[in-house]
Amino acid sequence: MKKLSVGIIFGGKSSEHEVSLQSAKNIIEAIDRNRFDITLIGIDKQGQWFLRDLNRFLENAEDPRHISLAASVRPLALQPGHLQQPFFESAQQQQLNQLDVIFPIIHGTLGEDGSLQGLLAFANLPYVGSAVLGSAVCMDKDLCKRLLMQAGIAVAPYIAVKAVADEAALFEQASTQLGLPLFIKPASQGSSVGVSKVTNAAEFSAGLALAFRYDRKVLIEQAIVGREIECAILGNDQPQASVCGEVLTQDQFYSYDAKYIDGQSRTVVPAEMPKEIEAQIQAVALRTFAVLECEGLARVDVFLTPDNQIVVNEVNTLPGFTNISMYPQLWQASGLNYSDLISNLIDLALQRHQLNASKQHVL
Repeated sequence: MKKLSVGIIFGGKSSEHEVSLQSAKNIIEAIDRNRFDITLIGIDKQGQWFLRDLNRFLENAEDPRHISLAASVRPLALQPGHLQQPFFESAQQQQLNQLDVIFPIIHGTLGEDGSLQGLLAFANLPYVGSAVLGSAVCMDKDLCKRLLMQAGIAVAPYIAVKAVADEAALFEQASTQLGLPLFIKPASQGSSVGVSKVTNAAEFSAGLALAFRYDRKVLIEQAIVGREIECAILGNDQPQASVCGEVLTQDQFYSYDAKYIDGQSRTVVPAEMPKEIEAQIQAVALRTFAVLECEGLARVDVFLTPDNQIVVNEVNTLPGFTNISMYPQLWQASGLNYSDLISNLIDLALQRHQLNASKQHVL
C-alpha cells in the first residue's frame, strides 16, 4: 500500500511557539512510519515558512526553556490556486511534492484560531482538527462562553472588556459582581499565557496590563472553587470521550510555567471519582464539542465543584502533544496508544475532507 504523505506544520508566531515545537517533536517520534511519509514545515517567530530537515529540525530539543527551530535555507510559499502541489520551494524554484494531509500543531493565535485552517482550506488540503468556525469560536473565550451559556452549559461568570477608562471603577464593579479572587485573562490565548489571579486593586491593575499585552479583549472571571478536570474528545459526527484526568498544581493556578517549565504540577489519569460523575463530565464535554462545532479533536477542561456541579472552563481545539500533555495521556488511559491516536486523527481529517468534497458537488 502506498504511504500517505503528511505535512506537519509547527512553530508559528504565537506566544506558544515553544510548546508547538515540543508537540511536533512528540508527534514526529510517534507517527506510524509504515503508513505515513512526513514532511516538516516549520514556521519561525517572524511568520516565515521553511522546509525542515527531519534529521535536524530543532535546537535544544530536550530543554523546554530554550527549545528552538534549527536554521533552514529552504523557504516555502503557498500557492492556493495550485490544488495538486500548492507548496513551492522559493530557493529551488520548484513545487514541493504533493501532500495528502496536513497535521497542524501550532497552538494559539494564527494556528488554532481558524487562520491557518482557512489558508489550508483555500489550498484544498485536508487537515487535522476543527474547521474555521469551530477553531475561531473556541479560541475566543468570550464568544465560546456566550454559546455555551445559550446552550444551558455552565461557565464561570465573567465580564469582557476591550478598553478600560477607569480601573478603580471596574475593579469595584468586578469585585462586587464576581467576588474575590478574580482571574484576568486574554480572550484569545492558550496555555495560561497572560493569565493572572488577583485579590486586590493593585494586582487587578497589573493583571489588566499583562492581559492587554496579548489581546485587545480581556476577560475578568469569577474564581471557581473546584477540581480541575480534563476530558479528551475524538471524532467528527460521532465523537467519543476519553476517561477523565485531573490537574494538581502547587502554584496558585495552572500557569504556563507550571504546565511546561518548572514541574510544579502533576496529572492524575484517570481521575479518582465515582463513575456516575465521570459519565456526567463526559456527557458535558461531548455536548460542548457539538455546540461549538468542533471536529476531529478537542480537550474540554472543566471545574468539578465540591457539590459536583460541572463548570466548563475552556476548550482547546489543538491541545498540546508534549510528553506531559493531557490529551494523549487521556487516550492512552482509554486504551488508544499515541501512535494509533495520531493515525486516527489523520484518518478523521481525510474522512471529513472527502465528505465536504462530495457535498460541494451536489448542486
